[in-house]
Amino acid sequence: MKLYIAEKPSMGRAIADVLPKPHRKMDGCILTGNGDYVSWCIGHLLEQAEPKAYNPNFKQWREEHLPIIPTDWKLQPKSNTKKQLAVLKKLISDSDEIIHAGDPDREGQLLVDQVIAYLTKKQSSVRQSVKRCLINDLNPKAVTRALANLKDNKEFAPLSSSALARSRADWLYGINMTRAYTLQGRKVGFDGLLSVGRVQTPLLGLVVRRDEEIEKFTVKPYYEVAASIQHSENEATNKFIAIWQPSEACEPYMDSEGHILLKSLAENVVKRIESKVAKVKKVSEKNKKLSPPLPYNLSALQIDAATKFSLSAQEVLDLCQMLYERHKIITYPRSDNRYLPNEHFELAKGILRSIATNINKFANLVSAADIKIKSKAWDDKKVAAHHAIIPTEKTINIQHLSKGEYNIYTLIARQYIAQFYVKHEFKDIQVDLDIEGGLFVAKNRSTTIEGWKQVFASDNKEKKNQNKNTIPSLKKGEQLFCREAKLLEKETTPPKHFTDATLLSAMTGIARFVKDPEVRKILKET
Repeated sequence: MKLYIAEKPSMGRAIADVLPKPHRKMDGCILTGNGDYVSWCIGHLLEQAEPKAYNPNFKQWREEHLPIIPTDWKLQPKSNTKKQLAVLKKLISDSDEIIHAGDPDREGQLLVDQVIAYLTKKQSSVRQSVKRCLINDLNPKAVTRALANLKDNKEFAPLSSSALARSRADWLYGINMTRAYTLQGRKVGFDGLLSVGRVQTPLLGLVVRRDEEIEKFTVKPYYEVAASIQHSENEATNKFIAIWQPSEACEPYMDSEGHILLKSLAENVVKRIESKVAKVKKVSEKNKKLSPPLPYNLSALQIDAATKFSLSAQEVLDLCQMLYERHKIITYPRSDNRYLPNEHFELAKGILRSIATNINKFANLVSAADIKIKSKAWDDKKVAAHHAIIPTEKTINIQHLSKGEYNIYTLIARQYIAQFYVKHEFKDIQVDLDIEGGLFVAKNRSTTIEGWKQVFASDNKEKKNQNKNTIPSLKKGEQLFCREAKLLEKETTPPKHFTDATLLSAMTGIARFVKDPEVRKILKET
């Protein structure tokens, strides 16, 4: 018989639904019509053993025991899941073939791998023949496709090793550092627990340092000079604004951000340039193209949802799980990948049709999409066990969704639709001017082709070409006129407290907070 092991009961039921009937629901498993079984874990059935499992003396917290570094790592059944582990043990012993159907990420890979290894300690041949089924979509068609495309589970050993390394790092760091700091605390009269964690402590450090920066921040006034430029003294049309760029000679009066702190210096510039000739030193025009943003991974979705809907990271994950497991209108949500497999491109037409059916306001956007466009999101080389979060081909009565579910689905759907629009094109113009020996710069950006940005137009609520600093056609050496200059008084602002969105952004871009160049390089790459 074949035994399918899913990570959760919901996945197990989705697998059973496409297997031969009739089905017989049993305790912890489902027997299918052809004699095969579908069972599941309930999250982690096993957990890392506590230090006392390695040495009874480790039950006492003592400095001389540290660091505790196991040489032969031990797992133990979780007390509340022993019954399900017993079900799997019997099924595995009776099976001829095992199909690993854990969630398509490194944690899902390790979770089922560990159960199989734990229950077949003396049967390495069983582990060698395990097949892997990767299911990103719980709809029957998608599950059937996944079951027809089984892979050798050994191919995913690196994924499992990655999760194992993370799990053991958590144990080593958390156990040893928590004991070390708590014992030090006791020496100075602190009787509480000082919890230290591989993730929690650096994250807390980010928040504390930001709070310290805000507390110590002193607001300072700074000054800019804006010159109003026109073709000649008499012509008042085609005016535009150029901003003064202080020279090196001004550095003694600037802060680290390049702001001028001395008001009298800026006032002097204003007086010196009014009604003076402005000579064009350089004109640069650059036509640029911008590809649509990639489909979401979980962290990118959480950041956008926090910004747009003030949802916490946990709320977004919970809503995604409902959309994935109950409604089945999005793919696997716990993904850290933003790319799609090339074979998935064939499903695009059906997915777009479902989006238009599910959300009426997107019908026109879907109608205007070009199904022939293949954005850079489709890239087999950048897809691992799981792919980006996208809508599925399933249609649904949208009234069945909660407000939160609807909001998350619209974000995911809109990001997917954008993949079928041409690139956004725009022109950047910069003019460098010399006025009485000072450098002034005028900039303008104008849209030439709206492209995919029209998909997000209602969200952005921006007017096209809202930059009113329209710069006329100019040539190097041309002489213009500075009609007037204004002193702009501004204030430095402290960094803002972290929100869910900005903290997630800081975590995903953590390299910028790291000074060690080698470590920073690794973090940027991963």
